[in-house]
Amino acid sequence: MFKKLINWSGSEFSELPWRKKRTLYRTLVSEIMLQQTTVSTVLKHFEKFISEYPNIKSLADATEEQVTMSWKGLGYYRRARNLRKAAIDIQNNFKGKIPTNYESLLEINGIGPYTASALIGIGKNKRALAVDANLERVLARIYGIKIEKGPKLHKEIHKRFEDGKILKDLEELGPRNINEALMDLGRTWCQARKSECDLCPLSRNCVAYKSSEPLAFPIISKKTQESFDLELVRIVVTKGKKVLSYQKHEKEWLSGQWELPTFVLSTTDQGLRQYPALKVSKKIDVKSLKAFKTAITKYKITNRILRLSEAEFVNLKLKGNFQFVASDPKKTNHATSTLKVFKKIDL
Repeated sequence: MFKKLINWSGSEFSELPWRKKRTLYRTLVSEIMLQQTTVSTVLKHFEKFISEYPNIKSLADATEEQVTMSWKGLGYYRRARNLRKAAIDIQNNFKGKIPTNYESLLEINGIGPYTASALIGIGKNKRALAVDANLERVLARIYGIKIEKGPKLHKEIHKRFEDGKILKDLEELGPRNINEALMDLGRTWCQARKSECDLCPLSRNCVAYKSSEPLAFPIISKKTQESFDLELVRIVVTKGKKVLSYQKHEKEWLSGQWELPTFVLSTTDQGLRQYPALKVSKKIDVKSLKAFKTAITKYKITNRILRLSEAEFVNLKLKGNFQFVASDPKKTNHATSTLKVFKKIDL
């Protein structure tokens, strides 16, 4: 059933650098990079990162700042910090060698169930199913598992796999081949909101295709589809070549980075706690401030820019551990990145 899919995957994607020169370390780096990022984005950064950190020891010896600087352009910097933490654990507790035992892998900081399965199934080519969003969706459609997307579906897929009800010939065809081919299918012909069933190598055997409603698998709850509008004001205060910023803590977006003083003007998510609210003075016409659009996770963000002098900012008496930091384009500094955006839109 899956031979045609594997042949298609091999002909189309075998040249991906982490597949062409497969090692456990390159698998670890590529899998962390590919989380929440597209293949095309990772292709621009993978080899450069590997050249800077060719093995576990070199990554473990690097500082957090060095690793996040090298990660620039890949986004979600928490992944970079988790990758470094994993390398340190592997270097200190496993003599620099990545284990291939599931329980041992889960003991490593920065490695969760998915990455552990990927290292075994893809990196080591042993029996394991690395269920990411693509595999979850593709397998739900192939086998007609009409369960709500999320933990319940994830659990059901793993149960059927362990019970031998799905992917019975995984070891015969090769765990690496199957995992990679299913991921490729989910990225291309079997996407969340679009399915190209006529092009899919598995359509003849796909329950969802035969139902004539492939997008009905898996069930997507309204909560999963929910998105929120968020309007922020970002305050720009400069002193020479320095910009007023604060460092994001662990539970905030872009944790560890420096960001401009940022406050919520309005949001449709009443539970948002990422930024404090700002009571705007009547003297400030917020709607007249120049703005640009961004997005993160389920939030559509309107960023309004307010330029102030240091004295004007102090008079606002805003709470926060703000300080002037160097605006250095060579560093992974969100405040610096934001200023670049401002210049592009001529603020």
